[in-house]
Amino acid sequence: MQAEPRPKKLLDQVRDAVRLKHYSYRTEQTYVQWIRRFILFHNKRHPQEMGVPEIEAFLTHLAVQEHVAASTQNQALSALLFLYRHVLQLPLDERIDAIRAKSSRKLPTVLTSEEVRAVIQHMSGVHRLIVQLLYGSGLRLREAMQLRIKDLDFPQSQIVVRDAKGQESRLTMLPNSVQMPLKEHLQQVKHTHQQDLNLGYGAVTLPFALARKYPNANRQWVWQFVFPASTRCKDPRSGAIVRFHLHESGLQKAVKRAVRQAGIQKRVGCHTFRHSFATHLLENGYDIRTIQELLGHKDVKTTMIYTHVLNRGGRGVRSPLDR
Repeated sequence: MQAEPRPKKLLDQVRDAVRLKHYSYRTEQTYVQWIRRFILFHNKRHPQEMGVPEIEAFLTHLAVQEHVAASTQNQALSALLFLYRHVLQLPLDERIDAIRAKSSRKLPTVLTSEEVRAVIQHMSGVHRLIVQLLYGSGLRLREAMQLRIKDLDFPQSQIVVRDAKGQESRLTMLPNSVQMPLKEHLQQVKHTHQQDLNLGYGAVTLPFALARKYPNANRQWVWQFVFPASTRCKDPRSGAIVRFHLHESGLQKAVKRAVRQAGIQKRVGCHTFRHSFATHLLENGYDIRTIQELLGHKDVKTTMIYTHVLNRGGRGVRSPLDR
């Protein structure tokens, strides 16, 4: 008599539910991490035995003892709500009334055009190319890394940013000045891809369920990453040997090094170039709605923050000392 299969562990059920919703692998990792921390915080009690009071205690602990940022606390709350709604099928009817982490409103760091050029001049190779796209197209770091060949439209000088933040797509510009070096880079990428195919590899991960719908698409040129990793690795979800895109950490280190070499005394990260993109467009007279669409912001209020960091002093007011 065949034994009944053992029920899946809770965290494996979470992974299955996340994949069913077509969330990214990064979201999957984040949710699993927060749910694990929640269980350990309550001495390994099963979440089915717990509810709103235990969630409130955990979120309050994050704010009071661990002093996490408001966005971090919200991330933990989202993971726990997902667990109860989509995995345990136990909707939480009561209001979650935890002590909330204090949210801070920080103005983004913005570089001048001269500072952007100085940083780029101290970079080379593929990292220089990516930074040019972050600034020239207003891409988020993750969006640039996940670009595929089919997303680049050279004839119309535009980039299709697919499944960006909030699972929405948008169009942005492909700067003319970067098109030639980008085409030369793609020739090298195509050569590497052909070598992979000759060795029996050449696959990439595909979004959602496209791998099942189009079994051979993962080896086609148009689906390859624009900025592929230097080595092949195992896909953590399917177990297949694939070539992922470059890891963000390499670019982050290259940017820090270039900023230091350029002698810029500002706290600069990869996202700074996106902030600078938006601010410089405003300075050049483009309207806020156009910039909102290029950035992919749902609410124009998010875009409005760049009106406060224009290079005109505090809130654009002229100092009486300068009369």
